[in-house]
Amino acid sequence: MVLSPQNTNVLGEQMRIYITHCSAKKQKSLKKSHEKVAPDILYTATSIQRFMNECKKKKVQWAIFSDKYGVWFPNEKHEWYEKDPDTVTEEEFRRLLGDFQEKLGCFDEIYFYYNPGRFHRLYNRLLKEAKVKGKMVLFTHKDQII
Repeated sequence: MVLSPQNTNVLGEQMRIYITHCSAKKQKSLKKSHEKVAPDILYTATSIQRFMNECKKKKVQWAIFSDKYGVWFPNEKHEWYEKDPDTVTEEEFRRLLGDFQEKLGCFDEIYFYYNPGRFHRLYNRLLKEAKVKGKMVLFTHKDQII
C-alpha cells in the first residue's frame, strides 16, 4: 500500500514529509530469508534508526529513499537487497527519479535528512533533477523534525 495524501489535511494545513536515503547497513538475519519487512526493520544504521524513531515519536510522515525500491514508506514491505548507489545505471536512475516525483509530488514540503560528509552524488543528482525540488528543504539534524 502506498500513501497518497491530499495536498492539505482535514485542518487545511500543508502536508509535509521527512525522507532520508538508505544505507548499506541492514538486518543481517534477513539477507537470505526472502521475508518482506518495513524499512524500520531492515535498516540498522544508527543515523537512519534515529531518523525513523524521531519521526515516529513526533508522529510525522516519513519515508526512506532506497537505491533499489525508490521512495519506501513505512507501511510498505520489501525484501533485503544489496544495491550500491555507484551501480545505479542511467535507466535505473530515471526510474528512481520518476518514482520520487510521483510519490512525493502531492506533498507541499519535502524535508530531506542527510549527512553532508556521507551524501552520495546519486542523491545530490536526484535532488537537483527532481521536479519537486522547489518543495525540498535539506536538513542535517534530527532535532529539526517538528
